[in-house]
Amino acid sequence: MARHSRRSRETRFHPDHRAGHRPARVAELIRRIVAEALEEIDDERLGLVSVTGVDVDRDLDRATVWFTTLDGDDAPEIAEAFEEHGARLRRSVGDEARLRKIPALRFRPDASVRTGERIDLLLGELDHPGPDVSNRP
Repeated sequence: MARHSRRSRETRFHPDHRAGHRPARVAELIRRIVAEALEEIDDERLGLVSVTGVDVDRDLDRATVWFTTLDGDDAPEIAEAFEEHGARLRRSVGDEARLRKIPALRFRPDASVRTGERIDLLLGELDHPGPDVSNRP
């Protein structure tokens, strides 16, 4: 009687054992493609924009592209620029990625970068406190 290893049994019962990793791999691929495509777009509103990450639904229908700007401004003009160039960016994803269906792209500002900067600022103030105002008369 042949013995099967534990891994072969897991694979047998879960034939697509890497399925949980696919959205993460697709998200990273989309992030790279969109970042490269943004460099080719001649729109001054997107000049200081950086793609920080992408979240893809499990069924690969929608992808949320998170971005931040180097000047810290999430002006409505940036959202308008993404609205104008969204189809071109999606087409770039379709041309470069080998996917059966190309997810619809949504663009959202990433507040985590600014939140991290604010936390660093507050922690820096703890390291170097200002004048002691607690002993005032």
